[in-house]
Amino acid sequence: MSRQPVKNVVLVHGGFVDGSGWQGVHRLLTDDGFRVSVVQNPTRSLEGDVEATGQILDEQDGPTILVGHSYGGVVITEAGNHDGVAALVYIAAFAPDKGESVSTLIADPEPGAPVPPILPPVNGVLFLDREKFHAFFAADLSPAEAEFMSDAQVPWGLDALGGTVTEPAWQHKPSWYLVATDDRMIPPAAQRAMAQRAGSTVTGTDGSHAVYVSQPGAVADLIKQAAAGVAE
Repeated sequence: MSRQPVKNVVLVHGGFVDGSGWQGVHRLLTDDGFRVSVVQNPTRSLEGDVEATGQILDEQDGPTILVGHSYGGVVITEAGNHDGVAALVYIAAFAPDKGESVSTLIADPEPGAPVPPILPPVNGVLFLDREKFHAFFAADLSPAEAEFMSDAQVPWGLDALGGTVTEPAWQHKPSWYLVATDDRMIPPAAQRAMAQRAGSTVTGTDGSHAVYVSQPGAVADLIKQAAAGVAE
């Protein structure tokens, strides 16, 4: 008897942005018959974002592929322990181990690695320098697209930056990882190291940190691979 692929997908955005960047990926997946939901994380605390993701997972009607970009990778690492999650997909994302956070993962960068232009916190939240947003976050998008994303930034809370993972779902669930080879927010070498540690199936594509926006086909293809890989 042939196996049927998992058809539920939940997409989780990272810090500084909202879920609208998933539009291209959403369109490609829904056109292919997937049922896709996008989590709108508050991005004020990891605990709150895991709760928000869990609420969307509770609404799914079967096994689900949980996808995270950037800080969204931290969220899915914790939220992925939900019984309905069949697999994790990391898109240029952090994939922390137990007790790790974004803060700990970025604390000791490799020599020569680009330093993301995160401005000093104000009232407990962070923003990226608007003048440097295009070059660091979205270099492969048009200036107009990058300008809009920069102007539409979502405040990223210090409690999200420092939120630690208690039980990494990748330790007991299969994962896939897309490395953005031109990323200036999370160095590609760091992405590969985290993916290797998690035992992820790894692929790479030319793209900035905004690869989920600029390369929706590559992202959608990897999600489809994950769905087929955990087919019932």
